[in-house]
Amino acid sequence: MSRVTTVLPGVLPGIRRARKEEREEISRLLGEAFMADPVSGWVFPDEEHRRAVHPRFFGVFLDAALRDGWVDVMEDYSAAALWLPMMVGETAGAGAGAGGGEDDGHDEMTEALAAADPGNERTRIVGELTALAHPTDRSHYYLPNIVAAPGRTGEGRGSALLEAVLERCDREGMPAYLEASNTRSKALYERHGFVFTGRTVDLPGGPPMWPMWREPRG
Repeated sequence: MSRVTTVLPGVLPGIRRARKEEREEISRLLGEAFMADPVSGWVFPDEEHRRAVHPRFFGVFLDAALRDGWVDVMEDYSAAALWLPMMVGETAGAGAGAGGGEDDGHDEMTEALAAADPGNERTRIVGELTALAHPTDRSHYYLPNIVAAPGRTGEGRGSALLEAVLERCDREGMPAYLEASNTRSKALYERHGFVFTGRTVDLPGGPPMWPMWREPRG
């Protein structure tokens, strides 16, 4: 059963680190939030099937973040952000890039995404193409998913979730990386200092994705 916190009008809920036992509630939020996403619509063209498989598909990212990174969630489960530390070189040893290098982490993620919907080659394609675009030469924090519940977008939830971690990035001198899946989210990320890397991820016959990088601010 979901636990809901009463929130005053105009006041955003508090943000805290999610616990592993909240996985079901957060996977449900991810699934609902991405129903209208253009990339997800390409991966899962049938709406009924998309709704059924979404929690399992996005659960791949959620499990990785709960295991190797962290998940920030609003107290009323209206928004969440998944973060993975991607470490290379001497800093490797924790996070998704550890234990054999970042490429191994990408391969593992691609296989897990494909297994989430067997027989749907598009799950593998999106995993492989985003992995090819992902920078591998510098350690960074990777944001695979950030969502607000349907009907709660445009209320500052995404910005609030971003700001807390981006302040950490600035303190630590750590870059951040993500892929924007639509122009609306791309504009949000640009307002927070992310810059398009210059080459889109082009899904065959589908919508583009925009890889974006943010340098820490001094």
